[in-house]
Amino acid sequence: MDAGFTAEQDGIRRTLRELLRKRCGPAELRAALDTPAGHDPALWTTLADRLGLPGLALPEAYGGIGCSTTELALVAEESGRALAPSPLLATCVLTAPLILALGTETQRAALLPRIADGTLTAALAVPGAALATALALTGTGDGDWSGGGRAGGVQARRAGDGWRLYGQVDQVLDGHSAQLLLVAAHTGGYARSRTLLFLVTGEAPGLVRIRRTALDATRPLAGVQLRDVGAELLGAEDGDDVLDALSAVGDTAAAVLACEAVGAADHALERTVAYVKQREQFGRAIGSFQAVKHRLADVYVQVQAARSAAYYAAWAAAHGERVGGLALAQALEALRGAAAEGIQLHGGIGFTWEHEAHLYFKRAAGDELLFGPVHRLRAHAADAAHLFEQGREVAV
Repeated sequence: MDAGFTAEQDGIRRTLRELLRKRCGPAELRAALDTPAGHDPALWTTLADRLGLPGLALPEAYGGIGCSTTELALVAEESGRALAPSPLLATCVLTAPLILALGTETQRAALLPRIADGTLTAALAVPGAALATALALTGTGDGDWSGGGRAGGVQARRAGDGWRLYGQVDQVLDGHSAQLLLVAAHTGGYARSRTLLFLVTGEAPGLVRIRRTALDATRPLAGVQLRDVGAELLGAEDGDDVLDALSAVGDTAAAVLACEAVGAADHALERTVAYVKQREQFGRAIGSFQAVKHRLADVYVQVQAARSAAYYAAWAAAHGERVGGLALAQALEALRGAAAEGIQLHGGIGFTWEHEAHLYFKRAAGDELLFGPVHRLRAHAADAAHLFEQGREVAV
C-alpha cells in the first residue's frame, strides 16, 4: 500500500473542499435540511456537472470516471467535514454497485449512465432495522431479515411476466426523494426461500413514501409502504449471488462511511481547538489549561488512528481484504468522542440548537443506529477472524 496520495486525488479533495465551503456552510446546511428533499438539489447538480461525483467509481463504459474506492472515500471525507446532505451515500455507495454487480446488461445500460450524470437518484430499501445485517457488517447476512416468509418485511410474488411486492420498510436512506428504489424482498415461500432485489420506480402505483423525523437530520430517512406494487427483478432469478453482492457492497460502504466519519471528527476537533483558543476564563484562554490540552490531545490521537484505519480499509476494499467494519467502528468511536468533547468544551453554547456542535454528535449516534453499533461491528469482525475459538490457530 502506498500511503501517499496522487496529484489527482489531492485535486479532488481540494476542489470539493473549496466548493463545499462556499455552498454548504452552516446556514446553507440548515436551509437544505428544511427542504422537501432534505438536501440541496442545485448543489447535487453542481457536484455532478463540475466534479462528476455520482459516476466517480462507475466504469467508463457506463458514463463513469472509473476511479477506485479510495477516491470515493476521499470524497466522503470532505463531505463528512461539512455534514453535506446529498444522495451520494444512498445512490452511489449502496445502490449503484448492486446494479453493477447483479443487473443485466440492459438494466446497467439503462440505469448506470443516468446515475453517473446525476439525473437519477436511487435508494436501497432493506426491511426492518436490518441494514447493517443485510450488508454483513454486524452479522453473516444470511438470515431471514427480508421477511423469511412470515408476516412483516417485504414479500414478492410472480404476476405474469413481472413481479408484485407487498410489505413495508421503515428506514430507507433518502427513500422519500429517490427516483428509483432497490427493494430487498423475500420470495419462494418455505420450499425455495431466498432474498432477491427488485427495481421500483418512484412513481409506481401503490408505493407510499413518508419522510420520517430522524435523529440525524443530515441523513434523511423515509418509511416506504409497498401495496401490491409492480417491480422488475434485478438480474437473474436464482438469486444465489445476492447475499454475496450485499456483503461486498457492505464492506465498501463501511470503508467509505469510515472516511466520512473521520472527516466529520476532524472538523469537530478543529472547531473546538479554535474555540478554546478564544474563550477566556480567569484572564486566560481555556485552551492554555493543561486539562483541556490533555483532553484534546486524546481526541487528536483517536482521530488520526481512525484516519489511518479508514484509509487502509478504502485501499483494501479494492484488493480483496475486508476490514471496512473494523475501520468504521474505530471512526464512529472517534467521531463520537470528538463531538462529545466539542459540546462540553464549548460550554453553554455547545448545548444550543443554534450551534452546529450537536449535528456532529447526532451524525455519530445516527450512524451507529444504522450501521452499528460499534461493539457489534467489532464482535462480528472478531467472529469472522475466529479470534475467540478455542483450539484454532489464528495467523498474525
